[in-house]
Amino acid sequence: LRFRLAGYPRKHNEGRVEVFYNDEWGTICDDDFTLGNAHVLCRHLGFVAATGWAHSAKYGKGVGRIWLDNVNCAGGEKSIGDCKHRGWGNSDCSHEEDAGVICKDERIPGFKDSNVIEVRKLLARIPRSTLGGGWSGKGVGAWQAPCVTPGTGQGARPAHAAAGRVAGDTCTATGHAGCGSGLLSPHRLFTERQQLNYRLHSVSCSGTEVHLSMCSFEFYRGNTSAACGSGMPAVVSCVPGPLFAAGSAHKKKQRQQQQGQPRIRLKGGARVGEGRVEVLKSSEWGTICDDRWNLLSASVVCRELGFGSAKEALTGARMGQGTGPIHLNEVQCRGTEKSLWSCPFRNITQEDCKHTEDAAVRCNIPYMGYENLIRLSGGRSRFEGRVEVAVGAGDGDQPRWGLVCGEGWGTLEAMVACRQLGLGFANHGLQETWYWDASNVTEMVMSGVKCAGHEMSLSHCQHHGASLSCRNTGTRFAAGVICSETASDLLLHAPLVQETAYIEDRPLHMLYCAAEENCLASSARLANWPYGHRRLLRFSSQIHNHGRADFRPKAGRHSWVWHECH
Repeated sequence: LRFRLAGYPRKHNEGRVEVFYNDEWGTICDDDFTLGNAHVLCRHLGFVAATGWAHSAKYGKGVGRIWLDNVNCAGGEKSIGDCKHRGWGNSDCSHEEDAGVICKDERIPGFKDSNVIEVRKLLARIPRSTLGGGWSGKGVGAWQAPCVTPGTGQGARPAHAAAGRVAGDTCTATGHAGCGSGLLSPHRLFTERQQLNYRLHSVSCSGTEVHLSMCSFEFYRGNTSAACGSGMPAVVSCVPGPLFAAGSAHKKKQRQQQQGQPRIRLKGGARVGEGRVEVLKSSEWGTICDDRWNLLSASVVCRELGFGSAKEALTGARMGQGTGPIHLNEVQCRGTEKSLWSCPFRNITQEDCKHTEDAAVRCNIPYMGYENLIRLSGGRSRFEGRVEVAVGAGDGDQPRWGLVCGEGWGTLEAMVACRQLGLGFANHGLQETWYWDASNVTEMVMSGVKCAGHEMSLSHCQHHGASLSCRNTGTRFAAGVICSETASDLLLHAPLVQETAYIEDRPLHMLYCAAEENCLASSARLANWPYGHRRLLRFSSQIHNHGRADFRPKAGRHSWVWHECH
């Protein structure tokens, strides 16, 4: 059984339920429908639970068969087929009674969206009888090598977009590996003198595919060790994008290139290479509507930003709602474009889209191994703990784990640590962690950490290096973090400030409260209280939360101080 959400208008986590049964898509009738049914269906769709359901074809009438009627689930069933119903295809309903569900916007851990392309999809195109146990999408067993025949030019073109492991090589063909560009070329593997088994040959990519499985290829049958007689195993050499390239000269050049303002950016994502797509038009940043948003258009965005091809094309404001105008709608890239602005699109009108439909992407990025150099210990969950970093891990040496000095440690440093760990955003950066004293690691190995917040690893931030300087070297003063997959994103409503701002001359005897709260300039201390006046700039303000989590102040409500003048 396969399931999908359909209909319009809807968000990504709601819609008409359609089920693929007996090689045909169909709907479910709303007779006797319950929240228990919705729970089971939402789990099929990859969400943790349901928050509601809809009747009478709220999301539009479906077409084709009505597969299920009078469905009655308790809510704990593993499959909708385990629930009571009238039987597959047995229904007295019309499509005006198509049922819909509203799922909680929280994914089941490990669930993959249908628009995520995996190496295993490549295997689906090769009959199992030819595969044997040789090729494993998880890297178990022996990898099979694609064949490159010298002189044919097959595979010798830039593999900018293609993806998939080549002869078990660490860096996959460049787009899927997140590298900026690369070249598939024939090399003799002097280092590996074992017998190679070949599965694929005549692989031909245009260079715009988001995955190797989308290229044309042929496969060998029978004795694969005797195949590719006139060729060699294909080897891919990857070139990392500018964000991941080592060397200060390159970074200096990159900074110079970035001085011209970019016209596209990602916002709201916790990890490198993911976020809501925002574009600059008429000196104003805006978003893109998710109508017709797909992997081809998302891959153009990813490559334009220096990443590989797109891993996911996200709809329904999955990376938070943007603000301001929605500049583009129905973007339809072919995949060959150098910039999103070269793709066909439709200009937006007021009634077309809302920010609940903002498009987002997750890009493939190079595997840098940064997450192997950091870990958390002592926390109640994997999202929190005392920070431990590995030092001296070069040249095959065993890494030495140590603590980070908590002096000066704050939210920016915690943001980098959470990003390096792959755990999302930082909720808190903690300078004392005596309550997480559960590890035998006691040595401080890093101090003076000062991050800008955008770095991919703590080692990229400023720090004291080998000459440690930490006033309190006890383990209780080691740095810690609390990470979160979602976060609030507060934004000041700037136009309101401009519209309401005015100047007021106010007598000093009415400003004692403001003085106590340090709301006046320092020169107010020299005034002749309570005589005279101060000139104030006054305005109203609104702050909006456009993130994917509620905003909770760090100080609990019990510790807030209320003043009479507020």
